[in-house]
Amino acid sequence: MNSSEESAVSGMSAGRSAMRMGPAELVQAAAMARRFYLEGKSKIQIAEEFGVSRFKVARVLETALERDLVRIEIRVPAELDAERSDALRARYGLRHAVVVESPAEAEETPDPENLGEVAADLLGELVNEGDVLGLAWGRSTIHMAAALDRLPPCTVVQLTGVYDAGTAERGSVEAVRRAAQVSGGDAHPIYAPMLLPDAATAEALRHQTGIARAFEYFDKVTVACVSIGSWEPGISTVHDMLSDEERAHYASLGVAAEMSAHLFDAEGRRVGRDLGERCITVKTDQLRKVPEVVAIAGGQRKGPAIDAVLRSGLVTSLVTDTSAADYLMTAGPAPRSSLNRADPDGP
Repeated sequence: MNSSEESAVSGMSAGRSAMRMGPAELVQAAAMARRFYLEGKSKIQIAEEFGVSRFKVARVLETALERDLVRIEIRVPAELDAERSDALRARYGLRHAVVVESPAEAEETPDPENLGEVAADLLGELVNEGDVLGLAWGRSTIHMAAALDRLPPCTVVQLTGVYDAGTAERGSVEAVRRAAQVSGGDAHPIYAPMLLPDAATAEALRHQTGIARAFEYFDKVTVACVSIGSWEPGISTVHDMLSDEERAHYASLGVAAEMSAHLFDAEGRRVGRDLGERCITVKTDQLRKVPEVVAIAGGQRKGPAIDAVLRSGLVTSLVTDTSAADYLMTAGPAPRSSLNRADPDGP
């Protein structure tokens, strides 16, 4: 047999060896895989135990995967869409994006209640002891607060006035109280309407003792939770509070979204700044400095509004549903990262 024939035989033998594992090899591979995947041991520790190099351990673990000795499954609860969540996070440069399956029976309903439940779990992850949690007005934040069952000790402050002072106990005020109760921290609610007739009245209210005390915490907020509204009836509380003439005026400015009584056009630029002067609300400059701003908004009808607010750079994380996510993934050119907190309006 010449050298070339010997090489060919050697190669065939090596190929057969690579394709099959003997019983001793199988047992060893299974043992190493158990140590690595189930017991959490490092490759160096496994190498020392079995008296081999860590490079051989790496090869054995790789072979165990190839031979189906080890099967890795990634499971998330059925209502969470991991693929859309990751794609949405990457597209907008968000810190966190959680996409929930849209309820089949409520496809056109904005902000399904299950968004609040998932957001409650997310806040349980994001809030740390000693944080200041800010809650803005919105149906989704109210649903979120109702679903809270764990929060570390933290201070909770209301970031906006209420939609209707007559329903304060059942809305934002109750949401703040509920979050503080769960965390065991202090609550700082705001007993005032969100929208006032004029800037002078709003300024006077800001200096009232209870409201001023809440405002003092705005610069200390570390995690904020906000809602997003489209500029249409029933989808934006601010829209519904204005007169027909005022709605037409702001529509002429190109408003596409509302968040905490601040208006944004489709590119995420603020418009109608005079409205903010009449409102009891956190300033956008203050929100921009908050390390974590979580928006809760969903439904296909809210897709353009969510896109607009994400482009503003004010939001770092989003809880939404599949119908809104599908819109967002194709909503014009990819925006800059939301973690770039620069104001799109410029200085």
